[in-house]
Amino acid sequence: SLNKMNFITRLSALCLRKSKMQQRHQSSRRPAVPLGSRILTDTSKVFEHNMWDHMQWSQEEEENAKKRAAENSLVKVQQEDQDKYEREAKILPEKQREEFKTEERCSEHTRKNSTNSFSCKNEMFEEGEKYFKENYGGGSTSVQGYVYNKNQAKSLPDNPLGKNCEEELSRLESFPGSDATYRILEVGCGAGNSVFPILKVLCNTPGTFLYCCDFASGAVELVKSHSSYNSAWCSAFVHDVCDDALPYPFPDEILDVILLVFVLSTIHPDRMQGVVNRLAKLLKPGGIFLFRDYGRYDTAQLRFKKGHCLSENFYVRGDGTRVYFFTKDEIWNMFNLAGLTEVQNLVDRRLQVNRKKKVKMQRVWIQSKFQKPLLLPLNTSEDIAKRHLYG
Repeated sequence: SLNKMNFITRLSALCLRKSKMQQRHQSSRRPAVPLGSRILTDTSKVFEHNMWDHMQWSQEEEENAKKRAAENSLVKVQQEDQDKYEREAKILPEKQREEFKTEERCSEHTRKNSTNSFSCKNEMFEEGEKYFKENYGGGSTSVQGYVYNKNQAKSLPDNPLGKNCEEELSRLESFPGSDATYRILEVGCGAGNSVFPILKVLCNTPGTFLYCCDFASGAVELVKSHSSYNSAWCSAFVHDVCDDALPYPFPDEILDVILLVFVLSTIHPDRMQGVVNRLAKLLKPGGIFLFRDYGRYDTAQLRFKKGHCLSENFYVRGDGTRVYFFTKDEIWNMFNLAGLTEVQNLVDRRLQVNRKKKVKMQRVWIQSKFQKPLLLPLNTSEDIAKRHLYG
């Protein structure tokens, strides 16, 4: 959806930024993180750019933010209305459809220079695109020390468990993207504003495949009807990630990357852990889970009026969509309980500026990267069949 700012966070999705960039931050005593490098050193120049990176809050700013959040949380939404928002969460607002259609008609130049979220996605995608091609352009996959090559898998015994294993292999091969060697899943694809920049890379990168899902059927229909959609390297499907019993159109443990960008915050807090647990099962050993979402005391949280709070740090917008504001500790706990190990987990604080209106906004996002442990025991015929096929 259009709320997914900073698409894939420069596709750092796949790896930490190169050591050269890290060293540059270290040399100036700033965090060695794969974010931007526009640092505000002269406050008189604050309105010269739209965004400033690595902002540090004063104790006063922190206290004021906590106070405003406490004030706008005093009046809670009635339970019957909360139930309504839960039921209606699957409806794609007509406004989003119209925004998507309008955006599709925009020129590439307009998109790159716009201040909306789509331009942020393109900006970060261009940097990630180069890294993706350099490191994942061949028939092998390398993620944080884990290497998989389909040719290596073929060197295993042709039939390790006889006829039963043969049948299992046949079953596992009959799904979209079964021939791919590198697979990505974007959860909550909306109308496809992140899908198509990814496909721009994948269509020129042999052996790759993109899955994308959303629980709004109207959104998935828009993705499939787009001129850039091609089932040869993409499969869009309707899916409710909150339904643990709902099967995915592919086996567990085959994904190299999962993108969960500005999606988890829309889900009721009671259901978040179950969603992360289920998605973690889809990753292959060594696979990467990429997360980006709203952080605690972001401007968006502080702007809510009384009567929009559903529960602690969980709100409903005017259009009926919901949003939660995370701390990095909450994210660590959630992903750790799902059996994933931390690669990166940080608070991205930026100063967003409206240069025309001379307005400053403190933005806070959580950016995280977690990895599935590399080695898992081979216990069942299905486990061995999966490893035989996918590493």
